[in-house]
Amino acid sequence: MANKKKGKKYSANQLFDFTQDSYLERTSRPIYAILFLLPFIVFYEMGTFSINTDVLNQSKIRVAAFVWLQNLLETMGFGARFAWVAPPLAVVLILIALQITSGKQWRFWFRDMPRMAVECIFLAIPLLVLTLFMGSSSGQGDNISRFDNNKPQTQIVSIPVCSSATGVNLSLLSAEDGEVMQEQSLMANIVTGIGAGIYEELVFRLILICLLMLLFQDVLRLTHINSIVLSVLISAALFSAHHHIDLLSGQPNANDPFNSIRFAFRTIAGIYFAVLFAIRGFGITAGTHAFYDIIATIINAVFFSSQI
Repeated sequence: MANKKKGKKYSANQLFDFTQDSYLERTSRPIYAILFLLPFIVFYEMGTFSINTDVLNQSKIRVAAFVWLQNLLETMGFGARFAWVAPPLAVVLILIALQITSGKQWRFWFRDMPRMAVECIFLAIPLLVLTLFMGSSSGQGDNISRFDNNKPQTQIVSIPVCSSATGVNLSLLSAEDGEVMQEQSLMANIVTGIGAGIYEELVFRLILICLLMLLFQDVLRLTHINSIVLSVLISAALFSAHHHIDLLSGQPNANDPFNSIRFAFRTIAGIYFAVLFAIRGFGITAGTHAFYDIIATIINAVFFSSQI
């Protein structure tokens, strides 16, 4: 067939064609997303257990998008224990389905995994620069530097241990206790950031954008370009809004009240992730989100430790 010829280009994603078997084409395959994100998924689950051993009965400490998937599955009739393990399983199954329907090759090279990690780190740099720029211009750099800054909410809490964000005054602790508290908070933020990278990208990019494209293009019969623009903008705005309000219950997040600078930053970040998703696929996008949160958490720990 024509697209089996060496060097022949074929559509590997929504926006661009990459040469078959090139690094860019290989790493945009769903099978690569599974293998690349699997260590992140395992680390998130193990990290959550190590921080709070009663995680099975305390969904409130989970990333919001993770809890949404849990609630959806419980509403569909699945038991609580299966609903707990289903979100990571759903990520894998959705990506396997995409791999099958895409018709792309199943071959992979483990040597591409470190290169993908390095690419994600470099792709996170523009957002870090934007964070510093918007933070310096508003005087709130330490407040807008994480996408998942919906930390302690009433219903969904991303940080499962006590920290300054929950009202604990580290200055009242001994030096040793305060150091332990900060170390636990740092690990909690890293675990949460990794979970947000996977499950927020699953909900707001992989699922929501696809549903919006179906609505605008197939149901409302809008042009392809208009459908893309509307889908990206709406998904980005909802991605930003969910940090300030629980989109399911409508309850505001008292620990992260609406702020125009933070909202604008996260909306821009949502657009950036959507474009990245269309060009590089789910694996690189989720990895970039996770690495951004990891780097931002470390920066906060070093320069804004009183805010952790």
